[in-house]
Amino acid sequence: MSELKIFHDSQPQTVQQHLTDKAAMAQALAAAGIRYEQWEASKALSENPDQAEVIEAYQADINRLIEQEGYQTVDVVSMVPDHPEKAAFRQKFLEEHRHSEDEVRFFVEGRGLFTLHIGDNVYEVLCTKGDLISVPANTPHWFDMGPSPRFVAIRLFNNPEGWVANFTGSDIAQRFNRLD
Repeated sequence: MSELKIFHDSQPQTVQQHLTDKAAMAQALAAAGIRYEQWEASKALSENPDQAEVIEAYQADINRLIEQEGYQTVDVVSMVPDHPEKAAFRQKFLEEHRHSEDEVRFFVEGRGLFTLHIGDNVYEVLCTKGDLISVPANTPHWFDMGPSPRFVAIRLFNNPEGWVANFTGSDIAQRFNRLD
């Protein structure tokens, strides 16, 4: 189940708002400048779809975002619990960082926890199947795929070579929740 928890950045143990209704989540995130929406496949996917099949199933929404935001490339990334480098991949984005590009993810399957630090607030967004989140360029955030990650996600980029994590040096991510 997707959910949004909002905290004051100095009070990681006190949830100010907890939402599970996707429309309410979208509204709260939009007020903070974050795109959050749901997509549905135009056709059923096979049991182990390849990148082309996944992109084709969501082509209309992908095209809409490309037209609206000017994204140049699209790909599909997946992670499974028995991946030999899962711990290293998880660790890579657990600290607060920024990108000079938007970070756009659509969850075809599975889940991931995006945590955004905007002003004095921290937004924990648990994304699940059907959720799209777009973290605007230069927004401090971190991502947790959990210790046993399982997801398939579509990524959109303006310039994938420019999508580099610039770490803030803050320890704030260590004070907030991780994905179990």
